[in-house]
Amino acid sequence: MLSFIARRVAMGLFTIWMISVLSFVIIQLPPGDVVTARQARLIEQGNESAIGQADELREELGLNDPLYVQYFTWVNGVVHGDFGMSFDWNRPVRDVIAERLPLTIVVSVAAIVFTFTLALPIGIYSAVRRYSIGDHFFTFFGFIGLAVPNFLLALVLMYVASRYLGWSAGGLFSSEYETAGWGLGKVADLMRHLPVPAIVLGMAGTADLIRVMRANLSDEVGKPYVMAARAKGLPERRLIGKYPVRVALNPFGSTIGFLLPTIVGGAVIVDYVLGLPTLGPVLLQSLLSQDMLLAGAIVLLLGVMTVIGTLISDIVLMWLDPRIRLHD
Repeated sequence: MLSFIARRVAMGLFTIWMISVLSFVIIQLPPGDVVTARQARLIEQGNESAIGQADELREELGLNDPLYVQYFTWVNGVVHGDFGMSFDWNRPVRDVIAERLPLTIVVSVAAIVFTFTLALPIGIYSAVRRYSIGDHFFTFFGFIGLAVPNFLLALVLMYVASRYLGWSAGGLFSSEYETAGWGLGKVADLMRHLPVPAIVLGMAGTADLIRVMRANLSDEVGKPYVMAARAKGLPERRLIGKYPVRVALNPFGSTIGFLLPTIVGGAVIVDYVLGLPTLGPVLLQSLLSQDMLLAGAIVLLLGVMTVIGTLISDIVLMWLDPRIRLHD
């Protein structure tokens, strides 16, 4: 077990290094740089003095250095906790991320809780009661969840929630709490705004995991070991929950590797539609404005979370399915 974790950690560190290199290269691929984008915006605003300041600014930011020098300068700062300055925000990158990350985590965790709370029991029910009315209903629900784009679902839920249910829709806070300090009132206001983004962000994942759980568990309940246990008189609920469900949970364990970056990155388009103050829109804006230090930090953060999630996923799978340990 320990040797398995050690190998995975070593592989993860190498993967993180490769992610940092690829992230830096990809961000550098579009023509121009952050100074070019900034200069174009200033010229559009009628500030012609920006033309003469471009070369000085590039030299100050080190953009005239070779790419490998820029990369090692960036990585050295990251290792020491200095992500540099966001030229677009005119603030330290660390502060921009820290401001948005907590709310991103809150929204995404709410969506994940919604997903697992529904997907697991519905998937088990559909597998045990195959071709029943309930199974057909949840199958229809699953297809709808997979087919409808999240941003369209967001628009529909915002209308229904605000008009018929009296829920708060759009953003995460009411206007009076947006700039207020944290307290019980602000937390309660956040809780009132969470249902809509949680449902929207979790709907597609819920529908997908229901179908996966149904398919895997349906396959397991027909195997000889289940039939033998049933023939010995083991109660059906205990039989299903103790053996086949545990094996069928493997796909749930494997999704952890993708959950952590989702927690950080969120869904960019949905976040824009709902007006959520999360990291997704910040990442998109930084890529459009070629704010390399901010975009690189967020992309690297997503990569690190993916590696950590994959390691946790491997450990969970070994715990769920002992057969994986034998092949390790």
